[in-house]
Amino acid sequence: MAATAFDFYLPSELNASHPPERRGIRRDHVKMMVLDKKTGKVRHDRFFKLADYLKPGDLVVMNNSRTVPAILKAGLFRNAKRIQADIEIRLARRINEETWNVLIVTDNVGLGDILHFSPELTAVVIEIKKESPLKTILFSKKGTDLFNSIYALGEPVRYEYIHNKWGLDYYQTVFASQPGSVEMPSAGRAFSWELLFNLQRKGIELDFIQLHTGLSYLLEDDYEPSPTENFEEYHLSEETIEKIDNTKAAGGRVIAVGTTVVRALESAEVTGKLNGVTNLYINQNFPLKMVDGIITGFHEPKASHLDMLTAFVSQELLWSAYEEAIDQQYLWHEFGDMNLIL
Repeated sequence: MAATAFDFYLPSELNASHPPERRGIRRDHVKMMVLDKKTGKVRHDRFFKLADYLKPGDLVVMNNSRTVPAILKAGLFRNAKRIQADIEIRLARRINEETWNVLIVTDNVGLGDILHFSPELTAVVIEIKKESPLKTILFSKKGTDLFNSIYALGEPVRYEYIHNKWGLDYYQTVFASQPGSVEMPSAGRAFSWELLFNLQRKGIELDFIQLHTGLSYLLEDDYEPSPTENFEEYHLSEETIEKIDNTKAAGGRVIAVGTTVVRALESAEVTGKLNGVTNLYINQNFPLKMVDGIITGFHEPKASHLDMLTAFVSQELLWSAYEEAIDQQYLWHEFGDMNLIL
C-alpha cells in the first residue's frame, strides 16, 4: 500500500526553521487556517482564537506523550573490542521497558554487538532484519532509569530545515507528561495554558490520551515503508471513551489534536482495545467513527498524514486549501502554523 501521491511544490522559505517564540510571537499566536470540510470554505485567523470556532459541549482530545531526546551517540564493540566510535543511534519505537527498535547509522553492525552510550548505559543488538533498516536493541536499564539516562545523554530529532540546535523544551507541548515520543506530537505545540483555560471557560471539554510517535524518516531514500508498517503504542482510558460517547449523544463534536489522536481513538474503535500497538492506516476510504474534526499542522508533500486528512475532507478541497495556505505564506512543520478542519 503506497503512501499518498498528494504532491505539491512547497517553497523552502515556508519551512518553519525557528520556534514561534524565537520569531517574536507566543506559541498560541501562530496563524490558523480554518477549513470547512463540507464546503471547502477557508478562513484565516490566529490560533489563540480557537474558541471562536468551537461550541460549548465540544470535546478537544490531546496527546500528552512527552518527547524524548531520541538521538544518542555510542561506541560500537564486538568481542570486547571497540570497532567504531561516536556512532549515531536514533530511537525509533519502544517495544517494552528495556527494548527499542533503533536506527544505527553505520553499515558495520552485527548481531550481539554492544553499544556503549556511557559508563552507566549499554545495549546489545538482539535482532537484525534484512527487510528493514531498523535494528532491535536491549538496554542495560529499563523503565524510569532508562528514560533518565536517555534524557541525560540524548538530543531531539532535528530535520534538515532546522538550522539551529534548539533545546528539547522547544519540542514539548505544555501538557506533555508521559515520555515516549521520539518526535514531538506537534499539533499540540501551539496550545498555551491560557488557551486551554479559555476553552474550558466557554464550556468546551478537554481530555488526554497517549500515542507515542515513532521515527518518521529512516535515512534511506530507496526504502519506502507502507503506512501500515508504522507501529505506534497508544493508551486510552475508559473515561475518555465515556466522554466521547456523552459528547456525541449530546450533539457535540469530538476534535482531535493531531493525527496521532485520530489514530489512537479510531484504533480503539476498530480493535476494541484501550491500550495496544496500532498500525492503522486512515485514508479517504476509512469511515471515521470517533472523531469529527482535527487540529493539525501543515504536512509536507507526499506525507501519509495527508491521506488521513482526506478522511475528513475531499482531496480536491484539501488541495485547494493547501494552495491558499501557500499563497498566504503559512509555515510548515512542527514550528509552523495550524489548520483546523471542521
